[in-house]
Amino acid sequence: MSTVQDTRTLPLTDEAQNLLFREARTANSFSADPVTEEQVQAIYDLVKWAPTSMNTQPLRVVLVRSAQARATLTPLMAEGNRAKTDSAPLVAILAADTDFHEHLPTQFPHYPGAKDNFTDEQARVEFAKFNALLQVGYFILGVRAAGLAAGPMTGFDAQAVDRAFFPDGRRKSLVVVNIGNPGENPWFDRNPRLGYTEVVESV
Repeated sequence: MSTVQDTRTLPLTDEAQNLLFREARTANSFSADPVTEEQVQAIYDLVKWAPTSMNTQPLRVVLVRSAQARATLTPLMAEGNRAKTDSAPLVAILAADTDFHEHLPTQFPHYPGAKDNFTDEQARVEFAKFNALLQVGYFILGVRAAGLAAGPMTGFDAQAVDRAFFPDGRRKSLVVVNIGNPGENPWFDRNPRLGYTEVVESV
């Protein structure tokens, strides 16, 4: 059900606010309707504008489309995530590229020495994961903006997923996202959210 709000303080329409936030839910079942390559490209064309430190953009996305890849991924999910991962029309593995700094000469061109700031591998890995997770949030919003439901999950064997899908060691899996149109009984009951005064303070 749509929540009626006074949106005069926000330029985004009430319909768009509902689509992206109030009525958006984590789907636990999906219809058989396919998710097209054109839809994914349109989603990425929004997601790519997410802010990242020094414009590093470490997020990498693997679309699990083939039956063979799905059969590899599903057993690596936590037991409660396997059925919905197996049945979702599209599954995306969202990962951090720990060699993101190789792109800095073109993506952060006004600072020619930017790449040299990331010679410490462990620090680079942590930097990549943090900034990729910022992009993951935008990815979920991008899926919602396409009128689709996203089912993000961290319940999986990340090391096994990395061995299976990223054997070069360069990418580190962060989140697996089921994507599609909601299926039968897709929602759990909505859990409460903390109120403004419980979260926000002024100093």
